[in-house]
Amino acid sequence: MIKEFKEFAFKGNLVDMAVGIIIGGAFGTVVKSLVDDIFMPIIGKITGGVDFSDKYAVLAGEVPDGASLENASKIDGVNLLTYGNFITAFISFLILAFVLFLVIKKFMGALQKAEEEPKEEPAPSEEVVLLTEIRDALKNKS
Repeated sequence: MIKEFKEFAFKGNLVDMAVGIIIGGAFGTVVKSLVDDIFMPIIGKITGGVDFSDKYAVLAGEVPDGASLENASKIDGVNLLTYGNFITAFISFLILAFVLFLVIKKFMGALQKAEEEPKEEPAPSEEVVLLTEIRDALKNKS
């Protein structure tokens, strides 16, 4: 049973997948920072200073006008729908999907280019050339 586990745990595909997951997690962190620190302030500026992360709707209870999400969430009996976080997460997803699209398109384009290029067949070895000449000579004798 231990031998089977070693074969499973240390197969090349499993290790490759683990590396991909770790790099994907790090990539997700970079994209989150890109969205939160660069794109969202720009989008906020374009939309007149709107901070999406602080957007919410009151489902139950009363919240004073202009209360921040942090203050509104501390009020007892208040139920909030924090759609601003969803907007930020959705923008993050769109950016991540677009970046992956570009990477995959570039990678697949390079692969397709490599497949489309005609591959030159290597020159036959001296032995093959000699055997071909012998075969042709024998054919011509008969």
